[in-house]
Amino acid sequence: MLAWMAGFFILIVKLGAVLVLLLLMAAYLVWLERKFLARLQIRYGPNRAGKYGLLQPVADLVKMLTKEDTVPQGADRPFFLLAPAVVATTAFLMFAVVPLGKDLTFWGRSVPLVVTDLNIGLLFVFALSSLGVYGVALGGWASNSKYSLLGGIRGAAQMISYELSLGLSLVPIVMMAGSFSMVDIVRAQESYPFVLVQPVAFVVFLLSAMAESKRIPFDLPEAENELIAGYHTEYSGMRFGLFFLGEYVNMMVLGGIVAVLFLGGWRGPVLPPVVWLLVKILGVAIFMIWVRGTLPRLRYDQLMALGWKVLIPVSLVNILVTGAVGLM
Repeated sequence: MLAWMAGFFILIVKLGAVLVLLLLMAAYLVWLERKFLARLQIRYGPNRAGKYGLLQPVADLVKMLTKEDTVPQGADRPFFLLAPAVVATTAFLMFAVVPLGKDLTFWGRSVPLVVTDLNIGLLFVFALSSLGVYGVALGGWASNSKYSLLGGIRGAAQMISYELSLGLSLVPIVMMAGSFSMVDIVRAQESYPFVLVQPVAFVVFLLSAMAESKRIPFDLPEAENELIAGYHTEYSGMRFGLFFLGEYVNMMVLGGIVAVLFLGGWRGPVLPPVVWLLVKILGVAIFMIWVRGTLPRLRYDQLMALGWKVLIPVSLVNILVTGAVGLM
């Protein structure tokens, strides 16, 4: 009984720590993006709320909480209210299988620095990623707006299409690690990170992850000069904030997955393991922000052609080459 209670307490502590960490990182990733893009465009960015604008995330939170939460006339109210929660919740849950560091000893027992080490952790991530499509599609359909509907359709088509290349790009990683567990994949990179032997898989995964998170140049579901704000046009207040939060948490999660699968996870010299993982996650996020400030948006036909005609065939060829090399 005591052992069960101790395990439950440790689980709750890990859940709380990961939740707080993700919320803080997502909030200040917004600040970092606004500052970084401002410098790329030769301007200051947020500089009023606190020193260097560091309190801007707090000001944004207060604004979201105090704005009126409206539901459009003719909208499907239950699904309209549910859609933002689906997007945010699936993004948070995906981080549950991302290992943050080496095991710790707590109360005489070994405590893994991961919320739960599933032996099908990678499949769990893909399952939740697929569920995230429903939030985008429901938000667009339930809003009773042509702009939102078009954004929802675009988002669903884009996310489903790029899930294929996303999944196929990781087959060689699973072949090399011999496991779907994220912890086992990190352990398999003890000698070298997989990015050194699977650069093609890394590039395909990174492009597909950016498309999954709907970041420029793949932000066709929003495309403000065509669809106002796409699938979340009719949302206001904290429900819009949940869509916004889900996007940035998703960036953190995808950065964590890239770090775990290709960059050796928490491994690195001098710094503590958790710090190394956070540095790698931040590096991936900054790369996505830099791409946003550099490249123009693709046309929709170019977006689909890249996924179906380039990334999927390249992933399939990479699987065949990896299998052939493994048999030699």
